[in-house]
Amino acid sequence: MLRRLAAALTATALLTSVAASSVFAGSAPHIGFYADGTLWRTVGTPTDFSNTGAPASSFEAIYALGNGLVNVAAAAPGDPGFRGGRWMVLPITWSTTPVQLTSGDQVLAYASAGMLTIASTPVKEFECPVIPLQG
Repeated sequence: MLRRLAAALTATALLTSVAASSVFAGSAPHIGFYADGTLWRTVGTPTDFSNTGAPASSFEAIYALGNGLVNVAAAAPGDPGFRGGRWMVLPITWSTTPVQLTSGDQVLAYASAGMLTIASTPVKEFECPVIPLQG
């Protein structure tokens, strides 16, 4: 009886650790953002570099457009200055009706025209891989 109980406890602990590690390992690839007019997929990771003292220059901006719109990154793999998947999320406040933008240049043009405001402080800094969306 004691051996069965020990075996059951060991099996439960093993299943719990496998389930927990899959949660911490991230998520399946999903549409993550637009950059340069192209949709990119990402894989969620548990990394969080917020408040670590890492310089802002080591992160690429992702503009959080809100209202169910897909976020927009300032750059993607292959672009000059791409930071290799290190991101800082900058929320957008709209002063006009929100629309889906698809490039960092569009976000900056809308900001210059006074149609939106880009937060100066990131709400999150993290790392995740970027995967081209096929088809």
